[in-house]
Amino acid sequence: MATKLTQLLNIKYPIIQAPMFLVSNVAMVTEAMKGGIAGCIPALNYRTLDELRAAIKELHANKVEGGSFGFNLIVNKSNVKYKDQLRVICEEGCDFIITSLGSPEETIIQAHKAGIKVFCDVVDLKFAKKVEDLGADAVIAVNNKAGGHRGGKSPEDLIKQLVSNCNIPIISAGGVGCKADVDKMLSYGAAGVSVGSPFIASTEASVTEEYKQACVDYGADDIVVTERISGTPCTVINTPYVQKIGTKATWIENLLNKNKKLKKWVKMIRFSIGMNATKNAATKATYKTVWVAGPSIEHTTEILPTKAIIERLVV
Repeated sequence: MATKLTQLLNIKYPIIQAPMFLVSNVAMVTEAMKGGIAGCIPALNYRTLDELRAAIKELHANKVEGGSFGFNLIVNKSNVKYKDQLRVICEEGCDFIITSLGSPEETIIQAHKAGIKVFCDVVDLKFAKKVEDLGADAVIAVNNKAGGHRGGKSPEDLIKQLVSNCNIPIISAGGVGCKADVDKMLSYGAAGVSVGSPFIASTEASVTEEYKQACVDYGADDIVVTERISGTPCTVINTPYVQKIGTKATWIENLLNKNKKLKKWVKMIRFSIGMNATKNAATKATYKTVWVAGPSIEHTTEILPTKAIIERLVV
């Protein structure tokens, strides 16, 4: 399964274990590397910079040939820790950084100085060309089958459009739960895939057994898009609680969002409230079950070790 992605990261299979808020951890990424793929953790999964630094050191110690590891950075103003996180990652080193929700310019400059590759989340050609011009090493093409914050185009349309117009590798994100899905994305021209939701129901994931079991019990038809987490459309499992609170922004949020001066602050408040609800649902028992996932949980039939999930994607 040699592709431009396997060459970029020196991995056996063209797969990135996607960074997932609260879910991804050192144990998952270690198993990902052992399985011949790349693993990625959101820097925001670590409360302090010391914890982030310790995780990087542990991953260096656990690294094996055929695997690689990286970190995801939220690069807009909502992440006040961004610059310090970038500094620590560059000081300690890793194989790659995935940027989300903002301009990756500073990340690309600093990461390249440290010999770290940078992949950028994009949902359309316009932003893909921008990050290519800034020096990105590849783009993560987030399609309308992705879990969490998804794009608007189908995997086929987005991949083919970007492949036809960009000169850097295209990594498809969304809609992959088995090997047939991986093969399909590669047939469209993708250099690899980023896979998240199937790994929620892994034994190594840092979430409750209830969250993992939900990914087993629910399927693709149970995924809905909500504006109630971050202010940006996000896919979640349609639990009774999600049904109760609805998926649309409140009338007052819609009103305040029309004010240019207040819009940024409304989004920041909504992001904070939503992330707190997501954290509570993922890490402890609560009736407020807001579980983020994508339609690729359709292929999840039991809670398995990361190793077994990788095998489902490559065999």
